Amino acid sequence: MKKIILLNIILGMISGLTYGQVPTPAKPQSKPILIKGGTLHDGKGLVIENSIIAFKEGEITAIGNDISTEEYQVIDATGKHIYPGAILPTSQLGLIEIDAVSASNDDRETGYVNTEVRSIVAYNTDSHVIPTVRANGILIEQVMPSGGVFSGRSSIVQLDAWNWEEAIIKENDGQHLHWPSKYRHPSWMNPDKGVKPNKYYGERVKFIRQVLMDGLAYAEAEKHETPNFPLEAIKNLFTGDETLFIHVNDAKSIIEAIQLSQEFKVKNIVIVGGNDAWIIADFLKNHDIPVLLSDVHSLPSLEHDDVDLPFKRAKLLNDAGVKVGLTHSSASNSRNLPFYAGTCVAYGLNKEDALRMITYNTAEILGIEANYGSLEVGKSATLIITKGDFLDMRSSIIEHAFIDGRQIDLNNKHEMLYKKFKGKYEN
Repeated sequence: MKKIILLNIILGMISGLTYGQVPTPAKPQSKPILIKGGTLHDGKGLVIENSIIAFKEGEITAIGNDISTEEYQVIDATGKHIYPGAILPTSQLGLIEIDAVSASNDDRETGYVNTEVRSIVAYNTDSHVIPTVRANGILIEQVMPSGGVFSGRSSIVQLDAWNWEEAIIKENDGQHLHWPSKYRHPSWMNPDKGVKPNKYYGERVKFIRQVLMDGLAYAEAEKHETPNFPLEAIKNLFTGDETLFIHVNDAKSIIEAIQLSQEFKVKNIVIVGGNDAWIIADFLKNHDIPVLLSDVHSLPSLEHDDVDLPFKRAKLLNDAGVKVGLTHSSASNSRNLPFYAGTCVAYGLNKEDALRMITYNTAEILGIEANYGSLEVGKSATLIITKGDFLDMRSSIIEHAFIDGRQIDLNNKHEMLYKKFKGKYEN
């Protein structure tokens, strides 16, 4: 009896450990794979019924309707859909594990100017949150730091790797500037109602101006006997090798942020957040400034705003010719990125345009469109096969996912806990 009890304890411990494991990263693609019979959505607007897509050694080799299946491992996707893997920009996935537990988070530094901070070195590939996001078809992320005015550098990773070095797609792709708000909005905790001017706004803008001025002067200097690391880190903003991601929401502040950045010769600018970007859509289009809209499922900013405005912003900007991508401010809730795009469809956006906002548009904004974001011959075989509409939370089921041709394990803690307790209560 003692042996039986001991055996049950050991088996229980092993079971508990199994439920707590992060899936092992997939090995490199070893056999050519061909997917046939599915409806292919290329991420740029093209839809091919009864399609065939083939890839070898991680690269797409053929797309069409009539391809020989010899030498390929064949996956029958009849009645299903094939999409590029979704891309999640400006995220802290892998830096934040549990929001309410500070010891599990490594997403920020103290101080106002942290330009030399590199978020990639804190990226945790063993995060339990990553597989829950990956299992919903999101296969690429831009890892972003926070804290201060200049938060530091982001990097772009694929979401199936042993360590951050293996995960990197594009290292140090840009700097993140958190622009001050021109106005103070009331919160539910503050009984003082009404929108009021931010009395510190001018002072903060003056501070940002000084940093950009110093950075440009440093970048244009011929040599430096002693390097200034914070200024060294922003040199590439003035050459166009890195992008300045400006986190800002109100219309006047967006215009001022863009004009100040262009005054100091910042080459590539992206607006993040952009609640009021639709108001100045013509200005953004004329200056070729893309927008990464955040938190589609949110409340309107102002009392007089249309209650459905957050759901319509993507369409308003898209109709005006502005390049739009979608993101979300919460690492854990970002798994619903495809469904946020689906909400935009419900409020008038074309379905393929909505897909583009979480695939090819975002790839272009992040500068990785040569290899990712769309299904084209010669590009990375980073894609998903779904039962049902990828953008519809009622029908979307991810059946297969591939990153650079590697078939990804879609198990995750949410799925394991669901099966565990489903079995418990069914019995």
